[in-house]
Amino acid sequence: TWVGGGYINGTAEAVYVPGYGLAWAQAPIGYSLSLILGGLFFAKPMRSKGYVTMLDPFQQLYGKRMGGLLFIPALMGEMFWAAAIFSALGATISVIIDINVNISVIISALIATMYTLVGGLYSVAYTDVVQLFCIFLGLWISVPFAMSHPAVTDIGLTAVHQVHQEPWLGSINSLDIYTWLDNFLLLTLGGIPWQAYFQRVLSSSSATYAQVLSFLAAFGCIVMALPAVLIGAIGAST
Repeated sequence: TWVGGGYINGTAEAVYVPGYGLAWAQAPIGYSLSLILGGLFFAKPMRSKGYVTMLDPFQQLYGKRMGGLLFIPALMGEMFWAAAIFSALGATISVIIDINVNISVIISALIATMYTLVGGLYSVAYTDVVQLFCIFLGLWISVPFAMSHPAVTDIGLTAVHQVHQEPWLGSINSLDIYTWLDNFLLLTLGGIPWQAYFQRVLSSSSATYAQVLSFLAAFGCIVMALPAVLIGAIGAST
C-alpha cells in the first residue's frame, strides 16, 4: 500500500536533510501505525459487510450526493500520491539512464496505465509483488557498495558527530515539537482513509485475512524502510 518510490526516496531524503535527520523521518513509523489501526478497527467490519470501496458506508448512511462529494478529496489525494510516485521514479530513471525527467515520468505513467487497462486488479497485484521484491533486493544489494565507498565516512561516526554536516540522527527542538506531533498524527490517522489500502482489504479472501494482512503490512512497511534509512545516512556521510 505505502511502499513505493515516494516512500523510499522520501525516507532517504528525510534522513539526509541537514537539521532534520532520522528524527524527522516519520513516514515508516506513521504509516506502519496507520496499518495497525486500520487492521484493528476498520479491516474486519468493512470486509464483513462486503463493501466495494471505502466510500460505500458513507454513501449508504448519508446518500449518493454525500458519497459523490467525499469522492473529490479521495480523488485528489490519489492524484497527488501518484504524482509523488511518478516524480520519484522519473528522478531515479533520469539519474540512472540520463534522460529528461519529464519524458521518464510520461513513459512511466503510460506503462502503468497500459498494464492496468490490460490486466485490471490482477496486474496491479502482480506488479506490487514484483515491485516489492525488486525494491527490497535492489536496495540491500546497493547498500554495502555505497557504504564501503572511499568517499563515505563511517555512518556510525556521522550519526552523532558533526563531520560533513549535522548528525544524521537529527533532533527535535522544543519549538518544533507541535509540528512534529501534527505531522505524526497526519501520517498515522491520515494513512487510514485511502482507497489504495481498502482496495487490498476489500479484495481479501476473508475478513480475518484482511486483518492479518494489515498487521503483516505494518511490519513489512518498517522493514522496507531500513535500507532507505541507511542510504540517507550514507548520503549525509559522503
